[in-house]
Amino acid sequence: MKLYITGGGTGGHVTPGLAIARYFEQKHPDAVIRFAGSARGIENKLIPREGYPLDTIEIIGLSRSMSPKGIAHNLKAAKLAVSAVAKAKRLLRKAAPDCVIGCGGYASFAVVKAAQQLGIPTVLLEVNALPGKVTKMLAQKADRVLVCFEEAKKALGGGDKVIVTGAPVRGEIAAANRERARKKYGLAENDRLVVSFWGSMGAKYMNEHMAGLLALECKNNVGYHHVHASGAAAREWLPKLAAEQGADLENHPGLQLVEYIYDMDDRMAAADLILCRAGAATLGELCLMGRPSILVPSPFVAENHQEKNARALENAGGCRVLLEKDALPQTMFNLIRALLSDDARLRAMGRAATRLASPDASETIYRQIMQAIASGKK
Repeated sequence: MKLYITGGGTGGHVTPGLAIARYFEQKHPDAVIRFAGSARGIENKLIPREGYPLDTIEIIGLSRSMSPKGIAHNLKAAKLAVSAVAKAKRLLRKAAPDCVIGCGGYASFAVVKAAQQLGIPTVLLEVNALPGKVTKMLAQKADRVLVCFEEAKKALGGGDKVIVTGAPVRGEIAAANRERARKKYGLAENDRLVVSFWGSMGAKYMNEHMAGLLALECKNNVGYHHVHASGAAAREWLPKLAAEQGADLENHPGLQLVEYIYDMDDRMAAADLILCRAGAATLGELCLMGRPSILVPSPFVAENHQEKNARALENAGGCRVLLEKDALPQTMFNLIRALLSDDARLRAMGRAATRLASPDASETIYRQIMQAIASGKK
C-alpha cells in the first residue's frame, strides 16, 4: 500500500493529512506514505517531525487583485503551476502510489492535477464548510471528494462521489487523556489552564491583541495558567510588544509564550478553555475532545467560511464567538475570566461540543480511499 498525501501552507491543510497517514498505518503497518507540499509552508516542520518524507514543489497561490501587481503575480503563478505539474509527474512516477490524497491549499494543486493526468486515483478532502479554489478546480476529475459539512457537498454540486465524512482527527488527539495530561504539566485539580493559538503562522492583528491580553493577565496577577503559541511570523516581535505593554512573563511562570505547540494533544486535553481560529480541522479536534472554546474566525478566508464553521458550534452551545474586530484585549480578558469562574457553564459547553463530534470520520475516510484504489485497479 503506497499513499501520496499533499496539502499545506497552513496547519489546517497538514494535520488532516497526518491523521489519515497515521490511521492507514494502523490498518496497514507496511504502508509506504510520502507527503508533498510547498517549500515555505508549515509542512516543512510538521511532516519531518512526524517521521514522513516530504517532497517540495515551488508553487504560489493566485491573487484576487486585478491591479498590475496582482496580474503580474498571477502570471507568475500560472507559469509556476505548469512547471510544478511537470515536477509532480516525475515524483509520482518514482513513488508509484496507489492513491493521491489532496488535503487542500494551493500546495496540493500540482500533485493532484499530475495524478489525474497520469491516471492515478485521487481523493480530495475538503474540511471547510465552503470549498476552496483548489478543491473546486480538481473535484470534477477526482475519484472521491470527502467533505465535512453538508454545505460543502451542496456547493460542489452533490453527486455520489461527494461524501460527507466529517474531519479526520489524529490518533493522539482521540487518545489524549485529560488526567494524564494535567499531571504532565503539574496542574492541580483546581488549577485552570487557557491555551491559545491563531494558526501555524500566527495572525498579526490577533497577536498584537494577545500582547495586550498577556499584559492584563500579568498586571492583574490572574490565578490561571495561560500558554499562547505566537506562530512563526510573530515569534520575535510579540514578546517585545507584550513587554512594552507591561507583560512581565519572567515573573509570571504560569503565563507562557511559545512559537508553536508541538504537544497539542496534551495541551488541549489539559485545557479548561481554548482560544483559536475556526478552521474545520481545529473544530473537529475541539469537538472530539469536548473542549470549551472562544473562537475568533479569520475574516481573511474565502466567503467567510470560518465564521460559518464557528456559528454552527456556537448555536449548539459549544463555544463563544468573537469577531476579530471585537476581540480586543480587555474584551478577551473579561470573557476568559467570566467563563473560568463558571464551572457548570464550561462543562455544558464541553458536552455540547462533544455532540457535534465525528468519531468515525477516520474510518469512513479510510474506506472511501480504499474504494477509490479498488476502482482504479479495475
